Amino acid sequence: MSNCDETLEELQRFLDKELPDGMLQSIQTHLGSCTDCLQAFEFHAELRTVIARKVLAEEMPEGLMDKIRSCFGDELTEDMP
Repeated sequence: MSNCDETLEELQRFLDKELPDGMLQSIQTHLGSCTDCLQAFEFHAELRTVIARKVLAEEMPEGLMDKIRSCFGDELTEDMP
């Protein structure tokens, strides 16, 4: 594998570690030799970090979890807040 088109197409699955080991290794090798794909990888990795920080910083509106529980009832797991 890995050319630029294939690498960019699989980038999200690569970041999620959802690819088979062979593809993961192939993309890692490609990223080591292709600055354009490496820049795309770094951009998407940083974007995920920024989004995760923002999501963690937001408070859930009061009463939202009660509304969710009333909609889904027993389908929700016991360990939810």
